[in-house]
Amino acid sequence: MNDTVIAHFSDIHFGGQCDLPQIAVLEETVPGLRPDAIVVSGDLAQRARHGEFQAARRLLDGLGRVAPTLVIPGNHDVQWWRSPLGLCGSAPKYRKYRRYFGEDLTPTLELERAVIASALTAHGLAWGSLTFDPNDLTVKGHLPRSEIRRVRHLLAQVPPDKARILVVHHNVLPGVLSRRWGLARPRLTQRRLAALDLDLVLCGHDHTEGAGDLGGKVVVSTAGTHSVRTRGGRPSAFNLVRLDDQKIEIQHYVYDARQRLFRPGDKALFARWRAARPVAAGR
Repeated sequence: MNDTVIAHFSDIHFGGQCDLPQIAVLEETVPGLRPDAIVVSGDLAQRARHGEFQAARRLLDGLGRVAPTLVIPGNHDVQWWRSPLGLCGSAPKYRKYRRYFGEDLTPTLELERAVIASALTAHGLAWGSLTFDPNDLTVKGHLPRSEIRRVRHLLAQVPPDKARILVVHHNVLPGVLSRRWGLARPRLTQRRLAALDLDLVLCGHDHTEGAGDLGGKVVVSTAGTHSVRTRGGRPSAFNLVRLDDQKIEIQHYVYDARQRLFRPGDKALFARWRAARPVAAGR
C-alpha cells in the first residue's frame, strides 16, 4: 500500500467542557484504525490549568503507543494574560504548555511518504490577531509572515515525492455552521498558505468537522471537538485522512453517544493537485 493514514483530532478541552466518556471511546477506537500518525491540532485544555494539561498528557502518551503523535497549542492552551499584547514577550504565554508538551511549539513529524509540519497561530491577545469585533479578543489567531518563512524553508528540504502537510490550530476555511473564520485577515492567510505548495492543511478551532480546499489545490481537513460545546447540536467528530499518490480522502468519524461508539459519517475525496504536476528537473 502507498497510502498514509492520519487520525486528526482537535479541541478536546480537558476541564469543564470535555466529554470524558467520549474520550474513553476515542482511546478504544484509534488502535483499530491503524493510523501512521496522530495529529491533535490544539485546544487540549479549557483554561490552561495544570490538571487539564496533565489529563491531556496522559491521553497523548496513550495515543503515542499507537502511532507517532504531533500536537500544537490552541488559543485555550495559551496563558495570554501573562503577557497581553506581548508586553512581556512571548515566553510567559507558553511556559505552562511547554512544561507538559515540550519546548517546540511547532514540531515536525517525518513519515515514510509524508512530512507533517506545523505553524503557530494561537497567540492569545496579540496585535496580529486583533479585529474590529470585540468578540474576537483572545479567540482569533493569526499566521505571522515569520512563520510562513520558517515553514517555507523547512519544506524546501522535503523530497518532491513526499506529501507536504501543515498543521495549524485555527480554521482556515469558514465554519460549516458558524461561517466564522478562525484567523484574522483570512484571505491573506489563504494566499500565503497556497504559496507554500502544500498538499494538505489540518486545523480545528470551529468545533465542527469539515473538508474543503483552497483554490482547488490545497486540501483542508477541519476536525471537530470532543467537548460538550458542539455547534447546532451536532455530534462530536474527528477525521481520518488517507493520502496516496493521486488522491486525499477525508472520512469523518461521528460520535454516537447512545451507542457509545464512533461511526463513519460523510466522506470527502480530493485529487492531489501536486501529484498531477510534472516535477521540475533538479528540484
